[in-house]
Amino acid sequence: MTQPPQPAERAVLKLVVAGGFGVGKTTAIESISDIPPLRTEEVLTAQGESVDSLHGIEDKTTTTVAFDFGRVGWDEPEPVELYLFGTPGQPRFWSFWHNIAQGAFGAVILADTRRLASSFPAADFFEQLGLPFIIAINRFPGAAPRSLGEIREAFDVDAGVPLMFCDARKADSVAGILLALVQHVVNTATSDSALLDAP
Repeated sequence: MTQPPQPAERAVLKLVVAGGFGVGKTTAIESISDIPPLRTEEVLTAQGESVDSLHGIEDKTTTTVAFDFGRVGWDEPEPVELYLFGTPGQPRFWSFWHNIAQGAFGAVILADTRRLASSFPAADFFEQLGLPFIIAINRFPGAAPRSLGEIREAFDVDAGVPLMFCDARKADSVAGILLALVQHVVNTATSDSALLDAP
């Protein structure tokens, strides 16, 4: 008796979602996760304003103090299970980033055109770590439009680093970012292998 074809086993990949304070990391993970995401958020208080500036994000009421975690799986184009770890954005929590990034396949850096500089340290961190990353500009209502060329110049990243716009509130938009990251990492690995194999 012929057995029905078995579904292909999913590869499991760890990805990091990083960026500045209030750029939409928690929202992005929440919008795409197949499971109720783990969130380590605390309410922002008046006392904390002297430490965490809310300039440009005055409506923000909570902040991540450890990490966020979500999981999403796809069968197309290849079976894959993505474990998503979101970093806290404030400088006082940057010491967590090394632990969160350990074993990661790649990273998404979220940015806000109103406060691009808040995400520069994330790009520096992953460049120094040697972890492939892409930069996704989260479209906030009322934000001044900026071209990808302007944003690349501001980040001062290699021309091979993909940049794209997104809406962290929409699962399809976040899925596009994650797929772009996976493709970028695969392309980077293929390119590196070709260089290593060259005579």
